[in-house]
Amino acid sequence: MRPLHPIDFIFLSLEKRQQPMHVGGLFLFQIPDHAPKTFIQDLVADIRSSKSIPVPPFNNKLNGLFWDEDQEFDLDHHFRHIALPHPGRIRELLTYISQEHSALIDRAKPLWTCNIIEGIEGNRFAMYFKIHHAMVDGIAGMRLVEKSLSQDPNAKSIVPPWCVEGPRAKRLKEPTSSRFKKIMGGIKQQFEATPIVFRELSQTIMKDMGRNPDYVSSFQAPSSILNQRVSSSRRFAAQSFELERLSKIAKALGVTINDVVLAICSGALREYLITQQALPKKPLIAMVPASIRDDDSEVSNRITMILANLGTNKETPLERLQIIRRSVLNAKQRFKRMNSNQILNYSALVYGAAGFNIVSGMMPKRQAFNIVISNVPGPREPLYWNGAKLDALYPASIVLDGQALNITMTSYLDKLEVGLTGCRNALPKIQNLLTHLEDEIQRFEQIIGQENPKLQAVS
Repeated sequence: MRPLHPIDFIFLSLEKRQQPMHVGGLFLFQIPDHAPKTFIQDLVADIRSSKSIPVPPFNNKLNGLFWDEDQEFDLDHHFRHIALPHPGRIRELLTYISQEHSALIDRAKPLWTCNIIEGIEGNRFAMYFKIHHAMVDGIAGMRLVEKSLSQDPNAKSIVPPWCVEGPRAKRLKEPTSSRFKKIMGGIKQQFEATPIVFRELSQTIMKDMGRNPDYVSSFQAPSSILNQRVSSSRRFAAQSFELERLSKIAKALGVTINDVVLAICSGALREYLITQQALPKKPLIAMVPASIRDDDSEVSNRITMILANLGTNKETPLERLQIIRRSVLNAKQRFKRMNSNQILNYSALVYGAAGFNIVSGMMPKRQAFNIVISNVPGPREPLYWNGAKLDALYPASIVLDGQALNITMTSYLDKLEVGLTGCRNALPKIQNLLTHLEDEIQRFEQIIGQENPKLQAVS
């Protein structure tokens, strides 16, 4: 038995019926050509009969303010095998995932579920895995599932994702003395970070805020339909895009792929809001999670947030891209002057009030940003599960009161996998955003086909 981490407690406290706090992933597999008709049934049977023992956090359940090992772990409670109704199109699959992602996880048991879904057109099946954010963050959860897969198409051994030992399980096995040393070292680093943090904070207040046109503050996000209270109903939409298309655009314009990703999201959001007659006059602000891990440790969340001006008030794609690039560069240049601990402390001071507002909902008409856009590198090698090739993996994330849409992307092989998670009641037809993303990519492709498309140098 161990006490809840404060972050665990926050994620658990935030949860309510209309605000589930789990993250998920949809993994789509291609059944081998010469596989028997019973391939999926055999896979499910092998998982159910597996002698592998669930490891933390997958065997942990809530016990008051503590995590306790589930002595009566019941795989049937967590693991399910279902079939889509005919004709088993991607539409039916996404409808099912939307429904599953809307449902709360039973707190009487370890907070995760895994569904094997058969009957998908094109001789495919899927796995949908969801886990509470109090147990693991979204990226780590995706990684755990990936670790249960193989790079060998001929490998037949099956290790269920809940039996793959992850960073958190390893941390729990550390000697108490070792963990105490890490805590004391962390406290020392906090004290050492203070002078530099306050120097950067004074720079922000005295020079950047209100004076630097590229500085994005936590007070300038406009009101929009993206920032409504949410219902319990979710809509999940997903699509794959060729990474090579984005790479060509980035190379031709002298920017990064992440810049291009934000720019196509900006254009897509602008078009979507125009169709809803809800485009704000001021530009939307995106919160972009950024990794600041400067070592190979696996302890805690080492991320901060960059506020990016999406330039949605501008009509031309190049104008929007230039604004995005400059606002992101401005944040990155500031962070370059600090180490990871200093960045975390700086972010806590600058964005702390905004974060509290999101959590508390005290000022529903004020928000530090309009949308979360996350882009996470994924596997570069093809992965297999009992010989079935992983075709695609789509992340499903969290929406909150005041943040009704989340765009999360990951790369796999030569594709960018996009997952949209939104409140069905607050935002109609969010699946149209996928069409708008494709349209915006095509606009950039037309631009780079012209003479001298390069952006002006950004200092």
